[in-house]
Amino acid sequence: MRAQFVLSEIGVGLRRNLTMTFAVIVSVALSLALFGGSLLMSDQVSTMKGYWYDKVNVSIFLCNKHDAETDVHCAKGAVTEDQKKQILADLKQMPVVEKVTYESQDEAYKHYKEQFGNSPLAGSLTPDQMQESYRIKLKDPQKYQVIASAFNGRDGVQSVQDQKGILDNLFQLLNLMNRGALGVMAMMLIVALLLIVNTVRVSAFSRRRETGIMRLVGASGFYIQAPFIAEAAVAGLIGGGLACVALVLGRYFTIDHGMDLSHKLTLINFVGWDAVLTKLPLILATSVLMPSLAAFFALRKYLKV
Repeated sequence: MRAQFVLSEIGVGLRRNLTMTFAVIVSVALSLALFGGSLLMSDQVSTMKGYWYDKVNVSIFLCNKHDAETDVHCAKGAVTEDQKKQILADLKQMPVVEKVTYESQDEAYKHYKEQFGNSPLAGSLTPDQMQESYRIKLKDPQKYQVIASAFNGRDGVQSVQDQKGILDNLFQLLNLMNRGALGVMAMMLIVALLLIVNTVRVSAFSRRRETGIMRLVGASGFYIQAPFIAEAAVAGLIGGGLACVALVLGRYFTIDHGMDLSHKLTLINFVGWDAVLTKLPLILATSVLMPSLAAFFALRKYLKV
């Protein structure tokens, strides 16, 4: 009987404040969709870091005869065979180095033509203008400075470059976008909480006669509060469900189908469905707990029970 009363009161409350209930559902849905999207963005950045940092190379570019005329780092002339052998031997002895690959001038010229063949500059370049290099795969990409400090300024070395620096700029941009999404999510969450509090108070005020009678007949505080808390929880749960649907559809239509980014951007290792599905229970739990707690604390002061 009591359960039937609580359920009937929930239905009455939701219908009585239909406009504000709709606003609560929409605001909860948007804020939790942004929350889930931010979590997925964080996972995506971590996945991309693991994927790309594992492919990062440190490149040691060697001086050629043209560099000897124009570059101060090659003032002592082009690299010699003895210098190349010594650099290679020193690299192989370093514990941070996993693999060393040598790229000749002809190979560098071929790779340049493949990547920038349409560039006006490509027609004026010759293989002897390209630089020989050692491409180093590190066991830990964070140890770039070990290579840089050991070979920068060395005879025959024009420069030491780390591809990780380029990737760091990309990941900083992605993290900035993620923090922006979290900021918008926080504002939407505050709006949702305020709407929940106002909706509960309006509902309590409209039913003040019933609650007053219930107090007079000895009803417990929780028994009086339960329908209001349940109303907020149901509205929040509907909003959480919509947020889950939005995340699933967003993943489906942007990555798998529709925009089909998984095939168009093959260089990006996108997060899988397991990452999406593990976020859904958290979103649903938050959608119930957040409105329930907001309603509970709002009613404690308002009903004075």
